[in-house]
Formats: sequence, C-alpha cells, structure tokens
Amino acid sequence: MQVTVTATSTERNTKTMQRLSKSVVPAIAELPTKAIQFGEGNFLRAFVDWQLQQMNNQGLFNGGVKIVQPIEGGRVASLEEQDNLYTVLLEGLQDGKDVQSHEVITVVTGTVNPYVDNQKYLDLANDDNIEFIFSNTTEAGIAFDDRDRLDDKPQHSFPGKLTALLFERFSLGKKGFQIIPCELIEHNGDKLKESVLATAALWELDAAFVQWVNTDNTFYSSLVDRIVPGYPADRAAELAEEFGYDDQSIVKAEPFLLWVIEGPQSLTESLPLAKAGLNVTVTDDMTPYRERKVFLLNAPHTTMASIARLAGVETVRDVMIDPEFSQFVNAEMYEEIIPVIDLPHDELAAYAESVKERFENRFMHHELASIALNSISKYKSRLLPILVNFHEKVGTFPPRVTLALSALLLTYSGDANVTVVPVDSDEVLATFHAAYTTATTTGSNVTADYVEAILGDDSLWGRDLTELPGLVAEVTTGLDNLRTLGARATIALLA
Repeated sequence: MQVTVTATSTERNTKTMQRLSKSVVPAIAELPTKAIQFGEGNFLRAFVDWQLQQMNNQGLFNGGVKIVQPIEGGRVASLEEQDNLYTVLLEGLQDGKDVQSHEVITVVTGTVNPYVDNQKYLDLANDDNIEFIFSNTTEAGIAFDDRDRLDDKPQHSFPGKLTALLFERFSLGKKGFQIIPCELIEHNGDKLKESVLATAALWELDAAFVQWVNTDNTFYSSLVDRIVPGYPADRAAELAEEFGYDDQSIVKAEPFLLWVIEGPQSLTESLPLAKAGLNVTVTDDMTPYRERKVFLLNAPHTTMASIARLAGVETVRDVMIDPEFSQFVNAEMYEEIIPVIDLPHDELAAYAESVKERFENRFMHHELASIALNSISKYKSRLLPILVNFHEKVGTFPPRVTLALSALLLTYSGDANVTVVPVDSDEVLATFHAAYTTATTTGSNVTADYVEAILGDDSLWGRDLTELPGLVAEVTTGLDNLRTLGARATIALLA
C-alpha cells in the first residue's frame, strides 16, 4: 500500500510539527512478518524495505520485515518512536526526467534489539511465516569471530548472531531460510555461509545441524546498487512543511536501483521483485553484472577523481556538465571499458547511459575528493583489470585509463607543485614519496625512474607492471603532459 500524507496549511504552520506515527497516516493493514533484516541503516531501508513495499503495493508479497539491530550502538529505538514508519525521498534523473517523490514505508512490523532483549531475538526463530533474511552490516560485518559463544547474549559478530538464530530454528524442527546479504564484498553469500559453518565448528554443534544449514537454507550472493545519501539534514524543516509531519528517519535516495542475485530462478516466484517492475535479476552467475557495475560505474568515478581534480573540478556532476570532461568519460566508457566486458554490447550501452544519467543528478553533491580516498587500491580493483585486458585484446593501452594512472603517480609523488592532496594509508604514501625522492636525487630521468619504481612495486598492484611492454613509457609521457600542460590540455590530446 502506498501511503501519501497531506496536511492543511494550518497544520503545516503549527509551531511544532507532529511526529510521523500511525496517528498521522491512513489506516495501515497488519502484515505478517515474512523477513528478518539485520541492519536498520539508511541503505537497507531505502533499498530492500522500499522494494518490499513496491511488491506489497501490487499485491505480490503481502509481507513485512522485522529489523534486528546488529550492533550495540544502533538506532532501532528511533524507528519505534515513529511506530516503525519513515519516508523514502527519491530525487534524481530517471529516463531523462527529474524525479521527486516521497512515500511512507509501512513494511516494518517491528524491531528487535538483542542487546536489550536477546530472547526476543531468538524467538524470531519460532515464526513460521518468516522465510527471508536480509543484511547489510558493512563490508567488515561478514567475518568469523572466534570470541563468539553460543550462550552469549548476544554474540559479538553478525555471523555469530545468525548462527545462534539458525541453531534455535533447527532445534525447533522448522524449515530453513533464504538468506540474501547485501554487504559490498564479492561472493557475500558464500562468505557468510563459510562464517556460519566456522562458528558452528567453533561451538562444536552436531553434524545434523551442519547438514540442515547446508540443505535447508539457501545463501545467495548478491550485488546491490543505489546511491543513498541518507537523512537530508539541510532540508529537514523544508521537507516537514512539504510532508505535513516531522520525520527524523527520512531516507533520501536516487530513483535508480539494481539488485543482482545469484541463485535459482525459483527465487523469482517466492520473491517476485522483477514481476513488480523492479530492476532485479536472478542469475546463476553474477560475475558479469558485478564487473559491469565495478567497471562502468566505479571505474569512471576513479578516473574522474584522479584527473578532473587536477583541473580544479570538484564534483561528479561538475564533470558531467563540463563539455570536455564529459566527452572524456563517455569515450572511456565506450572505447576502453565496454570492449573488454563479457556482456552484450546493447546491454552495456544501456547501463552506461543510465550511469551517466546518475552522474548528472543535480540533487546529488558527490565530491570527487571523497571518491579519491584510497585511490591506489581503487585503481587496482577498478581500472587495472581494464588496462591489462585491453592490452591483451587490442595490443595497446587504453589511453584514458592509462592517463588516470599517470595522474595518480603525479598526485601521490609529493611534488610541492601539485596542489591536490592524496588521502591514503601512511604505508602507501610513504612508498610513493620514497620512490619520488630517490628518483629526484639519483636518477638521470626523474619521471621515468619514478614511474618505473612505482609500476615495478608488486605490493601496490599485485604484479610487476613494468613487465607490460611500453607501459612505463606511456605513463611517463602522461605524467609529463599533466605536469607541463595541465589536466585539461592533456585530455584534449585524446579527443
């Protein structure tokens, strides 16, 4: 059910706006709890819960979710203060048009804080209606913790808490769950299952439970994509006037979303997200989709953060409304990245266009400085595979991806004439500074010697990049051009 709340001008002008609650919205249908959600943060509420509501709006799911607070310093209490209601505010471009809409989300049937009442948490195992478990406990959340014990109330880690719940479910003789983690790590479902089984071994749980985990529960790996800036603090008063109520848990998100889930097609029947018109794909191999997102969204982010900042450009949108830099990004996508991704060209092109539309979102102030954090590891995972695969396939180096590498070497050199300051680990920064200092004091060709030292450091890249014939020379030329001509004139050479 979609809930839209209106208020009279008199109500809106009251000194104290009424807090969002069940007394503010129309009658809300009681829903059976069909899912457990580990995490009450902005992303899950604007991504998973919003999608559950879209299915409910179309009569396809008829279910709600109980939210479990996964860490002690969580905020489920603030949701309870609003009867577990909150607003999702969508703002951005979709299909070339501005989208500005809001909806009160009514799918949360309750919350559980295991740090306050662990038995209430374990009692979730007794609900036969619950079929799904979703999670987003940060990238570090899916990790085995040998401090966990079965009699902890609760366990330290998310896998520990999940194992305790699964063991309770098993002990009650009930069916297992379909478990879909959303943490941003590769093969998240496999890694969560491994952590659960490691915890079971730590606790010396019997073989029958291990078999039940393996046969009666399904752990899906998934890839999620939606930009969720979160609570719009700078506009809270304005939005309260517009909505006619005060909501301390508003979540702002972009209209675009993508969810790729690796698993059997039977999931599309029990969780009919695609049938509800949502951009959800269930596949037996999510690798190409992960590569599509990492290489067509994250990789251009890293490229623009590496090069455009040297020209004084500050945000992603600034890049996209700049004629020269937007053409640069477009060419990188279509001429250097798409040719080396193993998916149909039309599908990749459609995704690239949607990414560019998202980059141009006038409602998002996405700073390049924040994207540039830890750029060396980001280049290694996002851009280096493109550089290597392009070279293997074409025999040359992709010029824009390679120029991004030159830009990073310039930025990280410690050269006093470079005003852009890198933010990375002390170890990484020290490696670059040492190589540059050595080159300036002992080398006959400072730039080339510095480039060769850095590209040859396999601790940075996972391999010796000087083994790629011609790369040192190309990166050296790019670095020299950036230093002498500037970033804008250098990218003009590639147009």
